Amino acid sequence: MAEFADNGYDATSLRAVARRAGVDAALVHHYFDGKADLLAAAIEFPVRPDRLLDQLIAGPHPELGARIVLAITTQLEDPRRRQRAVALVRAAVANEPVASLAKAFLVREVLSRLAEVTDAADAELRANLVGSQIIGLLITRYVLELEPIASASPQQLAAQLGPTLQRYLFDRLGEAAGAGEGVDAGGIRINNSSRDE
Repeated sequence: MAEFADNGYDATSLRAVARRAGVDAALVHHYFDGKADLLAAAIEFPVRPDRLLDQLIAGPHPELGARIVLAITTQLEDPRRRQRAVALVRAAVANEPVASLAKAFLVREVLSRLAEVTDAADAELRANLVGSQIIGLLITRYVLELEPIASASPQQLAAQLGPTLQRYLFDRLGEAAGAGEGVDAGGIRINNSSRDE
């Protein structure tokens, strides 16, 4: 963990971890297939999101959004996994080194792969929008235990959130330039333009 904390996820190698631990690099390679495996073990991910995503994107894409929500919430029905997920989310919010490492892992091993699913020019944004929904779901359902989200079934959540994730991944999103300009928000007209009208 110290090697990752000092040098970051991208700059850390299994050889450097072995050297720091005072063991042969072959020993580290024996137990871990790569640095994703090593970091996931060090952080104690309750579910390996990279492996879960590999399984999900191997299937048909028309229901990918719903399957992502269903897979995550079903995995976290297990009380021990759920408890570890809550601890990890809280640590990521309160502990900067854990947050940095978790972010690097998720960006490199999960969100970048998710971005490859769509051939859109804004694929990175789309993957991050999906990530924001999942993190929000984890916080509201498992940390804050906000009802009725906390007691909804995985199937209910997949039915409600799945189409949103699907839209982020594959549907046409608002234009980047000018999106939101002139939108009426409860009687307040939002205009991003600095020009006087």
